[in-house]
Amino acid sequence: MILELDCGNSFIKWRVISTTEMRVLAGGVVGSEDELIAVLSTSKIELSWCRLVSVRTDDETHRLMDKLRAAFAIESACAQPSREMAGVRNGYDDYQRLGLDRWLAVLGAYHLSNSACLVLDLGTAVTSDFVSGAGEHLGGFICPGMPLMRNQLRTHTRRIRYGDDAAERALQQMVPGRSTVEAVERGCLLMLQGFVHTQVVQARDWLGASFELYLTGGDAFLVKDEFPQAKVLPDLVFVGLAIACPLP
Repeated sequence: MILELDCGNSFIKWRVISTTEMRVLAGGVVGSEDELIAVLSTSKIELSWCRLVSVRTDDETHRLMDKLRAAFAIESACAQPSREMAGVRNGYDDYQRLGLDRWLAVLGAYHLSNSACLVLDLGTAVTSDFVSGAGEHLGGFICPGMPLMRNQLRTHTRRIRYGDDAAERALQQMVPGRSTVEAVERGCLLMLQGFVHTQVVQARDWLGASFELYLTGGDAFLVKDEFPQAKVLPDLVFVGLAIACPLP
């Protein structure tokens, strides 16, 4: 069985796939390396190899790989930056500075569409990436996502204090807010939706009338109803990871 990891700054997303059918057998999200080791140990899944993408420091990434080797006797392959791969050319002037999670999402989207595409990853930060029909990555944009927007307001405005449950309830409708939590949550969501709408409009200018729209990331569900043409793929990074780190 193959272990796949998407190691973000705060969480580690994991899944296990079969080596033959490439079918997902298990998966989840954990908050630390030790929690990952514990979850995998209790699952009793026999692992043979690991491939991962990490936006963490080299020391943190190598420490995780060492822990996996010690716990499960497996080697790990880590995705690396590339100027060009699988028909896609990295659009950054310094290609090594493009976040690996963005690069893999771009690889995955172009692999699935084989055409022009706009990739929107809605997480802690929101990123957009434009890819031409010829596989040219044209660059993109980065802005704060819902977690960053609400946390900044909570941090810098003393009277804004509410929990996650209240935030979730506030988004059940989008009329003007009649409490602080409603006003903040709905305002942040409108900013998020506005950014996505702008990216779609710009994509028509840069990619032409025909392009695929991909939504990924934890908050993709907040905007998907606004864009019925979009393909919502929570595991888009893993599609690119399989391209960047093929089976040995």
